[in-house]
Amino acid sequence: MIKVGIVGGTGYTGVELMRLLARHHGVKLTAITSRKEAGMPVSEMYPSLRGRVNLQFSTPADARLDECDVVFFATPNGIAMNEAGALLAAGVKVIDLAADFRIKDVAEWEKWYGMSHASPELVTEAVYGLPEVNREQIRHARLIANPGCYPTAVQLGLLPLIEAGVVETGNLVADCKSGVSGAGRKAEVHTLMCEAGDNFKAYGVGGHRHLPEISQGLSRAAGKPVGLTFVPHLTPMIRGIHATLYARLSKDVDIQALYETRYAGEAFVDVMPRGSTPETRSVRGGNTCRIAVHRPQGGDTVVILSVIDNLVKGAAGQAVQNMNLLFGLPEDTGLDVVPLLP
Repeated sequence: MIKVGIVGGTGYTGVELMRLLARHHGVKLTAITSRKEAGMPVSEMYPSLRGRVNLQFSTPADARLDECDVVFFATPNGIAMNEAGALLAAGVKVIDLAADFRIKDVAEWEKWYGMSHASPELVTEAVYGLPEVNREQIRHARLIANPGCYPTAVQLGLLPLIEAGVVETGNLVADCKSGVSGAGRKAEVHTLMCEAGDNFKAYGVGGHRHLPEISQGLSRAAGKPVGLTFVPHLTPMIRGIHATLYARLSKDVDIQALYETRYAGEAFVDVMPRGSTPETRSVRGGNTCRIAVHRPQGGDTVVILSVIDNLVKGAAGQAVQNMNLLFGLPEDTGLDVVPLLP
């Protein structure tokens, strides 16, 4: 059994990890940390886990994380970079669900995240945990930088076109919408029901922290820098990301066949039939990215629709997918969850 610890178990990604790992037959949850809630039974905060997770929250000092096989950091940005090194030295594998190790250019990371990086030497080692791109590197890694939610939806949506070299890469557009859970569980005015409900708005138009992460992945696929306009929006729903992506063709190609071939055999990417329009509710609670491709009026503009659950394929589910790869398990172990409907 894989001994698992979770640092930061009180947030939405933390409880998603527990939900998925509680039904994973290859793991044993051994520690869930929270300084503020230490001593509280996990099931008291999250009654959905009664009978599934019989642990109390503990402080990091009492959790004995160095005895785990793998530790997930479901923490705010800036935590894992201070603690991962000691765990790696103890032989523990680390999967960080925050952004501490995603961006290879440390100066760029510091600019966007507004702090000095505590472990720049680990950024070079970290493997970006998008399995559909880095599967083999993930299998042999010690430290995984789990991708962000928007970056997962956008990259999976655009990569087949860029890898095939059939679109102009200087003016890509990602018009994206997210549910309120993407903002986390902390109390803030803009996520109150009276603020977010019956409302729709853009944010981060001048620059969002996920922009350099997305650009990094797409530029790597293109072999050169790409031009990307990324505009996120907050929608009045709890879960889900819908990315509407635009690119201009530079070569004539059967885009449906291109996507079906690129993602053939991928357990968690579903290329839908021609003319489809995927819905966020079709992936709610599941680890699937559903994609549909369109070429309106037969012109040279391609429209890609990409939907994920931001807490699953966009966070905890992808982290479990990465853990499975790290330990040689079938990639879909514990993740064969049918999405919820309605």
